[in-house]
Amino acid sequence: MTGDASALPRYLELLWDREVKVRRGPKPGVGIRDIGAAGVSIADRDGLDAVSMKAVGAALGMTTMSLYRYVDSKDQLLMVMLDEAYGQPTLRWGAGEEWRARAHRWSRALADAFVAHPWVVSVPLTAAPLTPNVLAWTEMGVRALEATPLGAQDTLSSLLVLDGFVRNHVRQAMQLGAIGPDGTPTPDDGSYESTIAAIVDEKRYPALLRAAQEIRSGEPSEFYGHELAFGLGVVLDGIAARIDTVVGSDPL
Repeated sequence: MTGDASALPRYLELLWDREVKVRRGPKPGVGIRDIGAAGVSIADRDGLDAVSMKAVGAALGMTTMSLYRYVDSKDQLLMVMLDEAYGQPTLRWGAGEEWRARAHRWSRALADAFVAHPWVVSVPLTAAPLTPNVLAWTEMGVRALEATPLGAQDTLSSLLVLDGFVRNHVRQAMQLGAIGPDGTPTPDDGSYESTIAAIVDEKRYPALLRAAQEIRSGEPSEFYGHELAFGLGVVLDGIAARIDTVVGSDPL
């Protein structure tokens, strides 16, 4: 990592393996990654609300004050946990693999990472994460789109749209119970459409009623997977249209 890091907070210096000494007093053998892993373990087991500086310190056999030698606040602790939960992307792009296939695989892999640790989508972001693993995912996303004529800003904006859709879909699926506590998608029982058909007045909501009846008469689908595939298709269609616009605007 290059550049001026004089203003970097300590947790970023530690995550990026910069030559920095932790303030005197912490328990020997504990590193910033251990702190992130302890927080992830608590969040996976008991939920994000169970995570606190005190709880993470106790899990590592440290006092809360000792933990402050690594991170200055709970917000910083959450950034360390996010980096640990994301992990390094294992994606590799095949020679000649076109941008859409790459972007689709990147988005699916990101969804899998979120589902593995569903609390991730509930972490409040006060700024864009600058941690190594999170930026490794961004790096892979940029590489996925580098063969397109999109400029740097459009490339990063496209990744933001994809990330935003995937993040919101996982969050919504959790809230609707379409993802179980263990991260496993649950079957769609069709109760939404059935309830609409039972309570909706045909004169007031004719279009909605027809749609519900049509869905009920078709093959059942699994909400999480179906809506993820549909949404990604729509977003990727939009990026493709953007690419066509850029190509069409280039002077001959």
